[in-house]
Amino acid sequence: MKGMTDQPVAGGSVKRPLRVLVVEDSEFDARMLVGLLQAGGFSPEYERVETAFAMRTALAQTTWQVILADYNLPEFNAPEALELLQESQLDIPFIIVSGGIGEDTAVAAMKLGAHDYLMKGNLARLVPAVERELRDASVRASRRQTVKDLRESELRHRSLIENTSDIIAVLDSKGMIQFVSPACKRVLGKSAESMVETDWFALAHDQDRERLRAEFSEGLEGGGKQFVIKGRFFGVDGSEHVMDATAVNLLADEAIAGVVVNARDITERLKEQAVVLESEEQFRVAREIQQHLFPRSAPKLEGFDIAGASRPAAATGGDYFDYLTTADNQLALAIGDVSGHGVGPALLMAETRAYLRILARNRNDLSLILKRANTMLGEDVGKERFVTMLLAKIDPQSRTLVHASAGHTPAFVLDSAGNIKYELKRTGMPLGVMPDAEYNLSRSMALAKGDVVLLLTDGLEETTSPEGELFGSRRLIEAVNDLRDV
Repeated sequence: MKGMTDQPVAGGSVKRPLRVLVVEDSEFDARMLVGLLQAGGFSPEYERVETAFAMRTALAQTTWQVILADYNLPEFNAPEALELLQESQLDIPFIIVSGGIGEDTAVAAMKLGAHDYLMKGNLARLVPAVERELRDASVRASRRQTVKDLRESELRHRSLIENTSDIIAVLDSKGMIQFVSPACKRVLGKSAESMVETDWFALAHDQDRERLRAEFSEGLEGGGKQFVIKGRFFGVDGSEHVMDATAVNLLADEAIAGVVVNARDITERLKEQAVVLESEEQFRVAREIQQHLFPRSAPKLEGFDIAGASRPAAATGGDYFDYLTTADNQLALAIGDVSGHGVGPALLMAETRAYLRILARNRNDLSLILKRANTMLGEDVGKERFVTMLLAKIDPQSRTLVHASAGHTPAFVLDSAGNIKYELKRTGMPLGVMPDAEYNLSRSMALAKGDVVLLLTDGLEETTSPEGELFGSRRLIEAVNDLRDV
């Protein structure tokens, strides 16, 4: 499936073209990713593939700039796609975008060579991640070309130094600069020419300067060739940069006769680490909010046994379930998933829960409840979040069930033998995606003695074993059948 968007941004300028290969079995999810890239300033040209053959063909026919891959597809998965890419020897950023893989699985994928991974429920990092990987891919390509040329000419050595993002400097034993790469202009705002024969530590923060001098001297006197010093430096504009520098003592080398320093600006990395620490507290608060939203007990309904539970794999998630009473005094089961993690999604879940309870009291038709909820939530969810929701209404007199689904994971009705009797599929878009979305009501489904109505979120299907194998709907149904008489 191929697609292309090319629209001007405000002011008439054209968005940045981007060729995206999407490894995804859901056209809806692929379009959502492409839409976020377009909103982030790109004009994506994309192709969706869901098999190894289709991906191999796409790689051979088109030069792609980035690959976005779902972790698990019916006939394919992200590790296989990554292996196929590596076999092609193409250097294309490979970003995994999954609905819910575990941390161990994500780490394993990164070790295999994936460049990043994102959760489908939290796509705020999609555009920054793509931009970063495009930059890194460009740097890698530049470095590959530079290394190739270095084999032919010593002049390429200077080109490599000039194009690296790190500051490379040669200092004497007192810390005076003998040579510095042009990267100092980009990082600190000072030209290489103006820094030669000046004190390297003069730009250091007042509180770090003497410590850095001492560590430099100790490193030279320690007998080892390599040592690390880290501290704060000021740019010409007053900006503060945390520099992590590796120093190699080559004073005894006649060709160098100095200390080679490779200094990397890690300011942004430290900021990201601080954000992670702050988010841990947000997760704790969100967890408390979430736990207060779940019903304390299941309702009593003659002829039916009802139970519900939520066991989040992370500190908190967007999963939600509830028992609603509609205007005709019938029971409606609600299960949903708010995209993202943290306080924001937890509050959105609370808001969704309140809307549904109010709407159900005044309406009988599940499709109308979803339509109205979509309208009410539309202004609150923003462009980066959405809510999936499935409502299933039970009529105990006729022993029938109807449902309406706003883009939620399909549910199942299993007969007494454990076979799939009905599949409760999606009947509309997730809440908050399209303000005028319509939601269809399913046909009435007859329930018989021994039937099991199984409502779930995608976290169950996408749970992985220690080996990284997905649990999947088949195993889930088998587990339910094994436990139905317990």
